[in-house]
Amino acid sequence: MNIKLATTKEDILKCWDVINVLRPHLQPEAFADTVLEMLQEGYKLAFIEKDGKGAAAIGYRYQNFLYNGKHIYIDDLVTLPAYRKQGLAAALLDFVDAEARANGYKCVTLDSGHHRNDAHRLYLNKGFIISSHHFLKNL
Repeated sequence: MNIKLATTKEDILKCWDVINVLRPHLQPEAFADTVLEMLQEGYKLAFIEKDGKGAAAIGYRYQNFLYNGKHIYIDDLVTLPAYRKQGLAAALLDFVDAEARANGYKCVTLDSGHHRNDAHRLYLNKGFIISSHHFLKNL
């Protein structure tokens, strides 16, 4: 599968439909500029293109924490409903796994909504474990 990094506004916009499935609160007019800003902060957006648009996308970043050292954190992973069950998300997870290994990192981490059972099944099948709870305090 051809996985491409979105580094231009054009490529980022190809990912709007798929990212919007996971992040419906985002505004389309601010999406590309927000991602371009995030790219400057270390965010990476990779995608698999089908029919001229992003069919699946993964957003991630390199991090270093005291509790687990250098790792890749996955912010976003989503596939358009029409392209699900084709192995696209699994391929994107393998892509990030390979990047982590190539850089000598010891783990890949992510958070997932408690209701995303299909995603959890994929993560567990890909070797992820449930290691903690994520807490959020809205201000």
